[in-house]
Amino acid sequence: MQRLEALKAWLATQFPGQDIAVEFAAADADFRRYFRAIFPDGSSRIVMDAPPDKMNTDPYVAVRDVLAPAAKVPAIELRDREQGFMLLQDLGKVTFLAALQHDERPMVHKHLLLEAIDTLIDIQKISQPGVLPEYDHALLMREVSLFPEWFAAKELGKPFTFAQRQRWDAALKVLLPRIEAQAKVYVHRDFIVRNLMLTADRPGVLDFQDAVYGPISYDLVSLLRDAFIGWDEEFVLDLVVRYWEKARAAGLPVPEQIDDFYRDFEWMGVQRHLKVAGIFARLYHRDGKDKYRGEIPRFIKYLKKTTRRYKELAPLFQLLVELVGLDEDDNDDSIQSVFSATKLSSEQ
Repeated sequence: MQRLEALKAWLATQFPGQDIAVEFAAADADFRRYFRAIFPDGSSRIVMDAPPDKMNTDPYVAVRDVLAPAAKVPAIELRDREQGFMLLQDLGKVTFLAALQHDERPMVHKHLLLEAIDTLIDIQKISQPGVLPEYDHALLMREVSLFPEWFAAKELGKPFTFAQRQRWDAALKVLLPRIEAQAKVYVHRDFIVRNLMLTADRPGVLDFQDAVYGPISYDLVSLLRDAFIGWDEEFVLDLVVRYWEKARAAGLPVPEQIDDFYRDFEWMGVQRHLKVAGIFARLYHRDGKDKYRGEIPRFIKYLKKTTRRYKELAPLFQLLVELVGLDEDDNDDSIQSVFSATKLSSEQ
């Protein structure tokens, strides 16, 4: 309540004499909260509340300036760095997630996701090294290490045995070099439908402050293998192919063969799914936030499907089975028919 009162007092000093209504808009997994400020003329702005003792808003401002030439990101109208308040352009109330859940027709989902893909390509086209932090080996390792520490040990109460740690290390020695070999572009790092806004022209892009320079397939994985909404394999594969075609046409450094890119997409997904399962478990066990805990099984399912599909990742599949067991669809080979239909092969 103290932060909210301080926020209202800040607005009052910035807009003296105006009766501004303030309502809650959203909260992030970290310490940021967002409020909608409604002005007497009916216009609105978003106020970011980022407690300065817990959050540094400098990366938000810096990344916003990097992305602004390519994407619809909120304009910054006012900023109080010391208090941790920022007045932002309001991009509306409807996220892509809400729009997708409201209208479940496949054609609507495909249309919106293709709009998101076009925005992603626009961002990737302006990429250059030395601007954003590197998505390097150390960061990739820190992220996947959240899985044994928070998901296995804390969520399941099953710390790795010596043999499991060996399998884990063997899997990472195969997985991470393949990821690090991918061409690098700007990576939003949370390019999900909850962070895309439905606006009159093109998608609004939010929550970009953790952007880095890293693997080209990462944001596509974030978009199509989401925590809060899922699609069948054929639908995802179709959109991966469409991204790949658009990326090639835009001159982006994707592999020449779609099967190579799809493998990159899937292996990148393994790294991200391990990270997300660990983060969601940490949010619950360390921070007392259970909002995302119920989504962990979706990522475990993603992980088992992909690690079972590639013989190089068999140690990781075995480890997952030891931790969480087998589901009845873990022996489902339906994806093979998809590969056959598109002339893809998982045995590259």
